[in-house]
Amino acid sequence: MATRLGLSLPQAQQYDIGQDVPDVARTAEQIGYESLWVYERALFPEPATQGLYGIPGLPWPEMYRGVPDPLVTLTLAVTATERVRLGTSVLVAPLHGPFQLARTLGTLDAASGGRVVAGLGTGWSLDEYAAAGVAPFEERGQVLDEVLDVCQAVWGPDPVTYEGRLTKIAPAAVGPKPARPIPILLPANSKKARTRLVERADGWMPVAMGAEQLGAQWRQLQDFAAERGRTKPIESVARANAQYTPKAYDGADRAPFQGNVEQIVSDLKAHAEVGVDEILIELQGTARDAQELKDVAAEVFAAARAAGV
Repeated sequence: MATRLGLSLPQAQQYDIGQDVPDVARTAEQIGYESLWVYERALFPEPATQGLYGIPGLPWPEMYRGVPDPLVTLTLAVTATERVRLGTSVLVAPLHGPFQLARTLGTLDAASGGRVVAGLGTGWSLDEYAAAGVAPFEERGQVLDEVLDVCQAVWGPDPVTYEGRLTKIAPAAVGPKPARPIPILLPANSKKARTRLVERADGWMPVAMGAEQLGAQWRQLQDFAAERGRTKPIESVARANAQYTPKAYDGADRAPFQGNVEQIVSDLKAHAEVGVDEILIELQGTARDAQELKDVAAEVFAAARAAGV
């Protein structure tokens, strides 16, 4: 069975969000992509308190400057599409109030006819937490746990009741309800994160940085799930951060998904053979405009399917 392929929606500065998001979403569905994805960057600090991913001295990429709200972006894609899943990769959950986030995701799922996928994470930017965090950065794991609790309550039957550290819901009707249970995907970068995923989530959302590494991580997670007694399958959606160039990249140290269409597809094939269910392809960051994004996305999809991905 072919690996499902997803595409990132245009969120970088070179795009007209109101015009390009529906256009790219509609075209991607027509091409054959099975899902569309957004990511979250709340702000672009100048100067940054910390480097990218918390690594000292590592600069933030320009594509992180002025990123539109992920859930507004997904909303623009809802009425432009009929079939594709609409996901977040990832939403930094502790930057959102748990109750309002659960309501927004539920409303979006109801509006889309049951197509939302909630990829949630805890983030790493101290500047984002200072501006928008609902609790200190050090408590991010606890906030994510409460978000999961509140989502389960709000998406469940009325009357909804919940009492937590950040959220208190007296018996109340809360709607609209999701059209179906919204799948929740989580990272698994530590034992605590793996435990949360295995016990509470539907799937795993890693960053694909090499087929061998991805395969090892996938086997480790599956073994851990078996040890914890999980029998329900774990859905897997790997994120491929591509750097497209029209010409082949001939460097001996070429990073995965860096180069022309042939090179990107070669890497897609290698990562698909690991056995993940879906690969989300990030192409929007290096495309010059929406037309180039659509053209490259079409070429990558056709070449991937021709290669057996």
